[in-house]
Amino acid sequence: MKAMTKQQRDDMLLSAPVEKVIPRLAVPSIISMLITSIYNLADTFFVSQLGTSASGAVGVIFSAMSLIQAFSFTIGMGSGINVSKALGAGNKKEAERFVSVAFFTALIFGTVLAIGATLCIDPLVRFLGATETIAPYAKDYAGYIFYAAPFMMAGFVMNNLLRFQGLTMYGMVGITTGGILNMILDPLFIFGLNMGTAGAALATAISQFISFVILLAMCLSRPAAISISLRNFRPSGKMYGRILYNGLPSLGRQGIAGISAIVLNNVAGAWGDAAIAAISIVTRFSLFLNSSVIGFGQGFQPVCGFCFGAGKYARVRRAFAFGVKVMTIILLILAAVSFPFSGWIITQFRRDDMEVIRIGTLALRLQLLSLPLWGYITMANMFTQSIGYGIRATIISSARQGIFLIPMLLILPALFGLLGLQLAQPISDVLTFILSLAIVSGILRELKAMPDKETNA
Repeated sequence: MKAMTKQQRDDMLLSAPVEKVIPRLAVPSIISMLITSIYNLADTFFVSQLGTSASGAVGVIFSAMSLIQAFSFTIGMGSGINVSKALGAGNKKEAERFVSVAFFTALIFGTVLAIGATLCIDPLVRFLGATETIAPYAKDYAGYIFYAAPFMMAGFVMNNLLRFQGLTMYGMVGITTGGILNMILDPLFIFGLNMGTAGAALATAISQFISFVILLAMCLSRPAAISISLRNFRPSGKMYGRILYNGLPSLGRQGIAGISAIVLNNVAGAWGDAAIAAISIVTRFSLFLNSSVIGFGQGFQPVCGFCFGAGKYARVRRAFAFGVKVMTIILLILAAVSFPFSGWIITQFRRDDMEVIRIGTLALRLQLLSLPLWGYITMANMFTQSIGYGIRATIISSARQGIFLIPMLLILPALFGLLGLQLAQPISDVLTFILSLAIVSGILRELKAMPDKETNA
């Protein structure tokens, strides 16, 4: 794994054709995202073999994991954007400080979160949407997940920091190693050691810790990476303000996703454990399909942030247009291929429960109809966030699973019953696409009117 020099990296990000640079940076992220999604699917698949209530428990705790990721990505992406822009402007000292502040903040915050969640585990799983029959499985699953929270958060942060430095390959090594280990440990702990849902959670916790160790080693040992140092952990209110401003879209996207998942679980509970399990399976499978385009978008982000910091506005617009085109084509193909097999896909998870299959099949088909819109929505979110348009990025990131989804979940099931529950997410996707199109069109016009700056790179 030969590292690029700073000059080579600058030349690549600022001058090489975006049609070559973005895929090159995206491949490691795509692999990481796919592996992460596959082991999330593996968790769902193996736990689902234990029964419908156990399958529902995965969906319930997934909302808590979404909140953990929300805080992680707020810190990681909020800092990473500042690192990318600082490097683009030639200010390495500032970049070094942001890296260390982000890492140690994640460790501290994760520890506090783990202690608080563990002490309140019983009321917490009820709040997350667990029914009387799901709650025992959810508590077993949640215990080990919360123990691993500090390492999960720090790992997510380091992966983002490496990515915004243009070092996506290093992050891929840590994420994929942990993901593959998770898939190996899942059946061993769940069935071999007869640990049930607790086994799936322990497998995830161990895998996240291994990923953390590998990512930390990458940050400390690779010359191209900005090293983490305790002496650079000098946070200030102004620095946290900049991290929060740029990280708010991630908090909006991931945090609202966690909150909407809680609302979804509680609403779905009216139709029993089968509805919670079915929606959980559909959500995981949809995220799996979207993982490749998210990875592609993550290859776009360092180019976007670096070039914006260097004043290469025309290049930013060209990179955005390229990303939207590629993402939309990929999602159209995935949706078209998956649609005829929707029933078969749900059956693989819960073949013994016809109610889960019935609810999940229609929900998945409706979701696949709006899936191609995710390409523009994802790129709009990453684009606005990477150039530091925090407020507009937060609006976009909060829309799909917050501004639109939560009201849809409260209104549509009351009007149309179970069909309303299944329609809530697709309708939210359409509304978010319209909003994103309006916001980004305005920003692109602004950038078109801004002349490029002269750079030495």
